[in-house]
Amino acid sequence: MPIEILRDKQRILNYCRQDYYLHLYSIGDLDDFFWPYTTWYALEDREITQALILLYTGMELPTVLALTSNLQPMKTLLSELLPVLPDKFYTHLSPGLIQVFNSQFNMESYGQHLKMVLTELELIATCDTGRSTQLTTANLEEIQSLYKSAYPGNWFDQRMLESGQYFGYFEDDHLVSIAGIHVYSPAYNAAALGNITTHPDYRGGGLATRVTAACCQSLLKDITRIGLNIKADNLAGLTLYAKLGFTEYAPYGEFMLHRKSN
Repeated sequence: MPIEILRDKQRILNYCRQDYYLHLYSIGDLDDFFWPYTTWYALEDREITQALILLYTGMELPTVLALTSNLQPMKTLLSELLPVLPDKFYTHLSPGLIQVFNSQFNMESYGQHLKMVLTELELIATCDTGRSTQLTTANLEEIQSLYKSAYPGNWFDQRMLESGQYFGYFEDDHLVSIAGIHVYSPAYNAAALGNITTHPDYRGGGLATRVTAACCQSLLKDITRIGLNIKADNLAGLTLYAKLGFTEYAPYGEFMLHRKSN
């Protein structure tokens, strides 16, 4: 079966819609805001896409998304792509795929993760969001300071502040809690929460719940399909998101890969 680089958004969307929430990030990346940073590799059979991989280069470290419920075509596609993938990248992989990289890459596991989906909208609608404030690019320095102390190594793209979908909580004029998005596309009805954290000195007071609820309430004005990724052993986070109306959807793994030297 031939491998293609797809640039037809409709063909990509048709494939991703077969499992909308598994591919929520990819669907959001079809938006014009993200599209220039995407490369889409497909395994085709009689013009039917059997497997699809997204290479996203909008951040300093490239990210590869290879998620599927049909392992064999995806294994075939990954095997063919090994020589052309970046020498170092971060990846999200469905269970059973990491072994494909053994011959050419060293790997570091970042643990098992879960995709969650907002299913109980009435819980979000009734959440207390008191004193949550919409953040803008004017808050960038405060945001970066909070992430440095509370969430080092997170995946924050400051361009996303332009979406208006970041919300924070201030105490004594200091930003102490924040919730935002990784993906936001009203055009494709897709949003993924991310970069949610609270300063260590203020944890346990429900601030993350407030700002996350504020973010979701804002997103729901334009979008009905909202998801997020979380480590499977993050019990506090799982409890928080369940309280807000999220349910577990699919497992996957996150890895850092480095090409082996010859």
